[in-house]
Amino acid sequence: MHTSNTISVAIIEDDETIREGYAYLINSKEGYEVVNAYASFEESAKKLTEDQPDVILLDIELPGINGVDAIPKIKNILPGVHVLILTVYESEKMIFEALSNGASGYITKNAPADKILESVKEVMQGGGPMSINIARMVIQSFQKNLQSPLSKRETQILEEISAGKSRSQIAAELFIDLETVKTHIKNIYQKLNVHSRADAIKTAKDNKLI
Repeated sequence: MHTSNTISVAIIEDDETIREGYAYLINSKEGYEVVNAYASFEESAKKLTEDQPDVILLDIELPGINGVDAIPKIKNILPGVHVLILTVYESEKMIFEALSNGASGYITKNAPADKILESVKEVMQGGGPMSINIARMVIQSFQKNLQSPLSKRETQILEEISAGKSRSQIAAELFIDLETVKTHIKNIYQKLNVHSRADAIKTAKDNKLI
């Protein structure tokens, strides 16, 4: 939101070493800029309007309000911001809650530097980046849950993602263009977001399926 060709990022992460590491990584790459870094959501809340980041890297385990609960509050302050969850946790329940609350992507902290930068860029282009193991988990929970809102093609694309294929590889294998793949991924995310109001996830949770 600062200059058209620079993606501005805010980081909310309580571990100082990790926070500084991400800030260094993002600032060292042309086209990216860290506008601010915070140790908690409460600390960021007062300044996010001023920061106007395009993307927020958000840790789940935060002192005070945790990352999952912070997402709707962040969206309330900045409706257009993209929230990327960065975490060491891969619990299905947490993933679904984060996505239902409006997270645009979910990547694990052990993801390589390039993947984190790529995810920031991807989310700006309307995509929904997920770590391979996260994507695999999403598929598995949908396979367990017969009320899945995903079409066969969307499930197929999620399976391809979980196998470690890039979007261009998926496009080539399924004989569709890259934009179509991106659209499918975006639709998968939108469906997951609204899925929280469906009985399917509630039933699945009640039955400890996810």
